[in-house]
Amino acid sequence: GCARDWDGLTCWPRATFGEVVKVPCPRFFEEITNIHGFLQRNCTQEAYWSEPFPPYPVACGFDEGSSKGPEDQKSYYSAFWRVYTAGYAASVTSLITALIVFAAFRKFHCTRNYIHMHLFVSFILRAVAVFTKDAVLFADETMDHCLMSTVSCKAAVAFFQFSILANFFWLLIEGIYLQTLLLLTFVSDKQYVWWFIFTGWGAPTAVVFAWVLTRIHQQNTGCWDDDENGVVLWIIKGPILLTVLINFIIFINVIRILVHKLKSQEGGGSHSSHFVRLAKSTLLLIPLFGVHYIVFAFFPESTGLEARLYIELGLGSFQGFVVALLYCFSNAEVQGELKKQLCKWQYQEYLNFTHKHRTLSRENSPVNYVTQLSLLEKISPKRKISVYQNGVTSV
Repeated sequence: GCARDWDGLTCWPRATFGEVVKVPCPRFFEEITNIHGFLQRNCTQEAYWSEPFPPYPVACGFDEGSSKGPEDQKSYYSAFWRVYTAGYAASVTSLITALIVFAAFRKFHCTRNYIHMHLFVSFILRAVAVFTKDAVLFADETMDHCLMSTVSCKAAVAFFQFSILANFFWLLIEGIYLQTLLLLTFVSDKQYVWWFIFTGWGAPTAVVFAWVLTRIHQQNTGCWDDDENGVVLWIIKGPILLTVLINFIIFINVIRILVHKLKSQEGGGSHSSHFVRLAKSTLLLIPLFGVHYIVFAFFPESTGLEARLYIELGLGSFQGFVVALLYCFSNAEVQGELKKQLCKWQYQEYLNFTHKHRTLSRENSPVNYVTQLSLLEKISPKRKISVYQNGVTSV
């Protein structure tokens, strides 16, 4: 019969001689036209596939005069790829800069900033995972997606899932740590650091390991980036949804605690401003990075595809930049320390310039020039020999 075939838009399964295969239109066509059409191909006796009938424009709702054909859709996705690539590049650059700032100054070596640094690393891994996935799965346009099922592409998808999970878990750690500071004001927070690290990286590792084993034994198809059945899908989606819900509860509880502290006498003045400054960044991040996931969690992956692209890739690619801005670059302590270090460097450069200028001035002074000539006359061997020869001649 006819072998599996990728025509650039649809994967056609293997068929016997004379069999007519019927497949639905690609999903991205349905997102635009809202038409759930079907295509057919015949496996001929010569083991050749016939042309699709009806043709793609007719079956999937694109008439001849349509302005949104496959090439336009390809151009749209290409432009969208440039947007989220630029977003992730900006995020990685800003996050690495923030990591260097926190690591370079001993003043910032504290539990709060250690947790921030782990969150930065999770966002960097997320960007790297997106770049890796694009490079492995979509770099070669001639690649046959019917037959593609390699270890490298599966590893790229598994790494992508791990980075997403780590990102949400470290956002949960930020919320838990904030509530810990508000509730346990007089307890040292250093004892919680290793528990935070173990949870932030250990839990995503365990979840991805379970997901990989389930995919291998129950749905080992393609590169593991296709539609998953219910059990496999919720191995990843369930923990993420749980972290978002817990963070939302923390969000409500922290607001309640802050309002109570601001109203109480103990929370007045600088004490209340300390709590407000402490909570501001995390309270902004919790709804920003979690609410949209709850909206889409209970819908099929094909529902609202363009909205998902805009939110999860378009806006999501700049999340790392927003995190670095909130936790590092807009932090008053960081700004003050950087200004202090800049003034120190400028003063050091001024001292070096002054010392160098004085040295050059001393070396070029007239007195120093005469002194150097006298020294040369004393130590020059030629001068001594010429004096000796003149003495012999006079005798």
